Amino acid sequence: MEAQLNNLDRLLMRIKWRLKVVMAEREVSVSELIKRTGLHRATISKHLNTLNRPSRLDAETLMKYCLALNCQPGDLMEFIPDTSK
Repeated sequence: MEAQLNNLDRLLMRIKWRLKVVMAEREVSVSELIKRTGLHRATISKHLNTLNRPSRLDAETLMKYCLALNCQPGDLMEFIPDTSK
């Protein structure tokens, strides 16, 4: 069981979170994203300051980001293949 969790942790570390990039591409500020999503500033700040997938990201929050930024979930997350093998 522990080995499975370690493998899952490694897989999750290979998912790059791109909220900051998508916001920059669309020229959307934090203040504007707060207005569009209704999320708290602390939530958005936490999600902006992580490079890997946020530790907690529910479907409703992901949907709010997608609607506010006119994007798909795949625009906000990028899977980085393991090239070490």
